[in-house]
Amino acid sequence: MAPARIVHFSDVLCIWAYIAERRMTELREEFGGAVVLERRFVSIFGSALGKLQDRWRDKGGLPAYAEHVRGVAAGFEHIALHADVWTRVAPTSSWPAHLVLCAVRLLEREGKAKPASSESLAWRLREAFFRDAHDVSRQHVLLAEAEAQGIAPAGIEMELASGRAHAELAADDALSREQDIRVSPSLLLNDGRQRLNGNVGYRVIAANVREILERPPGQLSWC
Repeated sequence: MAPARIVHFSDVLCIWAYIAERRMTELREEFGGAVVLERRFVSIFGSALGKLQDRWRDKGGLPAYAEHVRGVAAGFEHIALHADVWTRVAPTSSWPAHLVLCAVRLLEREGKAKPASSESLAWRLREAFFRDAHDVSRQHVLLAEAEAQGIAPAGIEMELASGRAHAELAADDALSREQDIRVSPSLLLNDGRQRLNGNVGYRVIAANVREILERPPGQLSWC
């Protein structure tokens, strides 16, 4: 039986992606090697402050958005949220984090970083912002977090300087546009025929995966 391939799009600064990460862990625990998770980035907070100030202008601005995020986080006991998030600490963009993660993805692909390094660092960067209130739009913060995860900053800086990390992120951006991904997180399954956007419960995700794994070859999914 071929594994179910899931393309997972997210933005590091998205509260819903932070919340939903536990569901990806549960997916691996239940299905193991029967699921292949391919991580990609989508630019929801590429211009974070400009976007939030514009969209929340008539609702109270950035302080109102910060309060909204606190309200969302309060409904989920498995995450922690620092009081300074989107108030005293407001990253300008998610792109610097995505670039560093793409650089680590390249290092990992070429055997210069441990397997799953980019995935573990992505989770740490979400924690660094939401739980610890670190500004993950600043490169020195990103490199320090990477080094703490055992990833040499020099290798990351080389991928940034060469432009290869930028090309890797551009490929993610092109794919997200091609697939019309506008929500973080978004999951593409069954070669893009099934799509799960946003705050989707684990049982719904698992049901879609189970249907793909159990359906006879050549038949369309009933999901």
